[in-house]
Amino acid sequence: MIEEKTNTLTMANRFRGFMPVVIDVETAGFNAKKDALLEVAAVLVSMDDKGQIYRDKTHSCHIEPFEGANLEPEALAFNGIDPYHPFRIAKPEKEALQEIFRAIRQALKRNDCKRAILVGHNAPFDLNFINAAVERCEIKRNPFHPFSTFDTVTLGGVMYGQTVLARIADEAGIEWDHDAAHSAVYDAEQTAELFCQMTNRWQTLAMLDESTSSFG
Repeated sequence: MIEEKTNTLTMANRFRGFMPVVIDVETAGFNAKKDALLEVAAVLVSMDDKGQIYRDKTHSCHIEPFEGANLEPEALAFNGIDPYHPFRIAKPEKEALQEIFRAIRQALKRNDCKRAILVGHNAPFDLNFINAAVERCEIKRNPFHPFSTFDTVTLGGVMYGQTVLARIADEAGIEWDHDAAHSAVYDAEQTAELFCQMTNRWQTLAMLDESTSSFG
């Protein structure tokens, strides 16, 4: 009975037609409407033939501050980003988002999913910045659900009793490099590892519970 369920499990029916995409943004402040969006990393998630999800390709861009954007010195000191450094090879906001969205839409099609759902650590923060940039750039095809998210803060609190990303990683046995943290790519990939591990653990427990019930 366990084999039958895992063989029919797909990304589309695992999350009710939604496809999780792990997002991390680096910004020049906390105000999504006024502060610059400086980095976006998107980690795609795939599923194997046993119904276990795993971290797949990462797509990322450094982004030029939009015209009139606010740059909070404290935020830049925290993430170590120089928005105008020539080696950033940054792209205009609209071009960067369209590039990432294109990869997400292709993955949606491959997985027969109707929409992406943002996974993040303090996910509403990331989604607010994505939504604000979409509105600012007048992008008509946003692949993400406009308000629903999967938040690893909540999942980490439930499963490990921790809410700080580095501490959840430690509890989960995932190595954490404090020197690499606060890069959009690193944080997104580590968050993706955590999300996959927690989701797979829950899936396994649910299947074991069903198996026990069926033999009861």
